[in-house]
Amino acid sequence: MEIVRSGDQLAEAGKTARARGGRLAFVPTMGALHPGHLSLLALAREAAGPNGAVIASIFVNPTQFAPHEDFDAYPRPLERDEELLRSHDCDALFLPAQETIYPADFGSWIYPAGAARGLEGDLRPQFFRGVATVVSRLFALVKPDVAVFGEKDAQQLAVVRQLVRDLALPIEIVGGPIVREADGLAMSSRNVYLTPEERERAASLYAALSRAKTLFEQGERRSTVLRECVTGEIEPVPGIKLQYVQIVDPVTFQPIPRIRSEGVVALAAKLGKTRLIDNLRLGS
Repeated sequence: MEIVRSGDQLAEAGKTARARGGRLAFVPTMGALHPGHLSLLALAREAAGPNGAVIASIFVNPTQFAPHEDFDAYPRPLERDEELLRSHDCDALFLPAQETIYPADFGSWIYPAGAARGLEGDLRPQFFRGVATVVSRLFALVKPDVAVFGEKDAQQLAVVRQLVRDLALPIEIVGGPIVREADGLAMSSRNVYLTPEERERAASLYAALSRAKTLFEQGERRSTVLRECVTGEIEPVPGIKLQYVQIVDPVTFQPIPRIRSEGVVALAAKLGKTRLIDNLRLGS
């Protein structure tokens, strides 16, 4: 696996893949890799084709963190991450310096609306500006044919898809299914923050989502009933503070009063100092 730090090296990797008749597939990450990330690499390899190339990036993006959030404490096990990527058929790792992404005179920011409204957009007003801007910068540097993002961050995925549509970027966006622990907890780099007691209680998030899915499969379509089902399962669990539970359209990520064909039940909660998000798609 090659480690690249400059745009020129990235351009050479893309040129080589396309000369072989393959595609360049890209998996952007903030590191602290877990099996969920590795599943995205497998999807990227499939999308790239037998003659293509897979590039992953590790960049903990400062502009999507508020001053009170965990930017400084965010886990950065770089040597371990490099070894995982090397052993999972990654062709190149892009490790940009902060000044590569945000030069000293950088002044162009993307303020997404649409799918960025509500939920994470309300609770973390700086978040999607940072995400949309860094993704645009990474796309400009890597120039991928396809990029793979995890469905755990479902609103982020909707924002990225909107960004690609709105800016007419020639990039295919692939969503990777959520990878879960044995008890259903969605894998996340922040799970390491949980105490043993919090970790045990965290399983109730997926249990509540699953209960809503059962109601949906039994014919319930009203968002208020599905939301009440989720909150009713979680609120009695000690130590969990729900921040939101919402039923949204999977494309616009805006709330819907009832599910016609498909929807997403999305939630965010705090367990002690750890903030977790999760979601489950309902319908076809």
